[in-house]
Amino acid sequence: MRDVVDQLEGWWKNGERAALATVVATFRSAPRQPGASMLVGPGGEAVGSVSGGCVEGAVYELGQEVLGDQRPVLQRYGVSDDDAFAVGLTCGGILDVYVEEVSPEAYPEFGRVAEAIRDETPVAVATVVSGPAERLGKRLIVWEDRVDGGTGSDRLDGAVTDDARGLLASGRNATITYGVDGQRRGEGLMVFVESFAPPPRMIVFGAIDFAAAVAKMGNFLGYRVTVCDARPVFATASRFPGANEVVVEWPHRYLAKEAEEGRIDGRTVLTVLTHDPKFDVPLLEVALRLPQVAYIGAMGSRRTHEDRIERLKERGLTDAEIAKMSSPIGLDLGARTPEETAVSIAAEMIAQHWGGAGTRLAEREGPIHSHT
Repeated sequence: MRDVVDQLEGWWKNGERAALATVVATFRSAPRQPGASMLVGPGGEAVGSVSGGCVEGAVYELGQEVLGDQRPVLQRYGVSDDDAFAVGLTCGGILDVYVEEVSPEAYPEFGRVAEAIRDETPVAVATVVSGPAERLGKRLIVWEDRVDGGTGSDRLDGAVTDDARGLLASGRNATITYGVDGQRRGEGLMVFVESFAPPPRMIVFGAIDFAAAVAKMGNFLGYRVTVCDARPVFATASRFPGANEVVVEWPHRYLAKEAEEGRIDGRTVLTVLTHDPKFDVPLLEVALRLPQVAYIGAMGSRRTHEDRIERLKERGLTDAEIAKMSSPIGLDLGARTPEETAVSIAAEMIAQHWGGAGTRLAEREGPIHSHT
C-alpha cells in the first residue's frame, strides 16, 4: 500500500469510496510479493499493480464488485506454469489477493495509518482476510506502544498484536493462520499483517567515486542512505546527491554511536569502500561484532583483503566474526566503472538476502524464485 497511499488518502479525505486490492500470499513463480497493491478509484481509476499486468483486469472487475456490495473478498489467481497463459498469469505461480473497500465509514483508522506511513512511524495493519463472516475484514492497527481497532476476540487481538509487532520489528509482511478464537495452533481464520516500518538503512563508508554510485543504487532499492567519511573536503552533500545524508565523522565512531542509540538493525547494510586500514580496520572491528546486520561488504584487492584479515585477527576477531564480511565486495560481474561496481554490490546484497546463488538463470532449471 505504500506506493498508492497518497492517492488513496486523497479519496478517503474527500469521503469517497475506493477498492484496495492487496497481495496477501504468493506461491511458485508469483510476479509480486505480499503487500503489492492496486486501487480501483471512485471514478473507475486503476492505480498500482498486483501482478505486473498479468491479472489486473480480473482484479479491477473484482474491485468494482466489492464497491458495489461492500463486502471484502479473498480471491486466488493462477494455475500451473505449464498452462498459465490460459488465464493470463503468464509467469505462472499463484497469487492470493484480498480486496476491500476503503472509505471513512469502512476504514475509519486509515487517516492515522497514512499519516504514520508518511512520517515513517512504525505501524502494522493486521486484517482478517479469511474466516467467519462476522470476522472478515476486521482489523487491528498495531503501533509500538498502542493498538487501534479489534477483531471481535480479545484472545485473537492479543495473539495478532504480538505477532504483528514481531513482523514490524523485522519489516516483514505475512499471512498467519489462527483458530477462530485466536488459537495459535488452530485453523479457520487467516490474518494478513502488513508492516510499514521506516526504510532500511544503507551506510556507505568512504567518500569516493564508487560511493556516489553505491549511494544512488541504494536509494533506487529503497534504502535510506547515509555516506560517512572523516574528511570534510570529500564528504559533502553536493558530491552525493543519491544520499539522504552525508556525515563527517570517523567511521568507527559513527557506527558505534548509531548502534548504541538503536539505529542499526537486522535490515541495515554496511558498505566499507575506504580500503584504507586506518579507516576500515577499526570500522570493521565494530561492524563485525554487531549482533544484527543484514550485510557487511568491504572493498579492496585480494592483497588488501588478506592484509585486512590479518589486522582484524590481531584485534581479536574470531573466524566466525570475520566470515560475516563479504570481501572483496560484490559479485563477479566483470564490473569496471563505479556504476557497474554498484550493480555488483547490489546484486550480492540481494542474493544474500534471498538466498540466491548469483548464477545465470539461463543455466538453471526449475522455478526462477527458488524461495517460494
